[in-house]
Amino acid sequence: MSADDGVRVLAEKFASEGAAEYLGEPVTQAAHMLQAAMLAEREHAEGALIAAALLHDVGHFAVTMTGHELMSGTDTRHGEAGAAWLAPWFGPEVTEPVRLHVAAKRYLCAVEPDYLAALSPASVYTLGVQGGPMQGPELAEFEAHPYASAAIRVRRWDDQAKEPEVEPPPFSHFEPVLRALAR
Repeated sequence: MSADDGVRVLAEKFASEGAAEYLGEPVTQAAHMLQAAMLAEREHAEGALIAAALLHDVGHFAVTMTGHELMSGTDTRHGEAGAAWLAPWFGPEVTEPVRLHVAAKRYLCAVEPDYLAALSPASVYTLGVQGGPMQGPELAEFEAHPYASAAIRVRRWDDQAKEPEVEPPPFSHFEPVLRALAR
């Protein structure tokens, strides 16, 4: 499948599965991811980080397990699933922050005392399902990962991208960024 095919498939996913509710949050899955990309763009992030912010939760609707399993107490490992699904079209500069965005939440809960208190109730719930705050050697392993800082940036946009009154740009707005990065 070509890079253009990959972007087309993503556009279709955003329009179909993306229209579903987002795990107890007041926005759809697509609106959440589009808001995250909008926040990255507003901070003048590089294209790969904008793409990672846009695609960080694609694992919720790009694989057979959905976010509903996560909210039912099953760790769907949506970061890993999404990164694997995206790998035919994008390099690690996009897929690794996607893969690591849950680890970044676990890391931030361990190292920033106020971070956990600022999470939405749904995100606090999923934190428990995803292993809770990092401890011990996990912290150093995460810090040493070459994409840890990128994953933390994506995570912070992820946390902010749940505002029902915010109208993000449509998926088509981000297509040029995706096409420039797709392989």
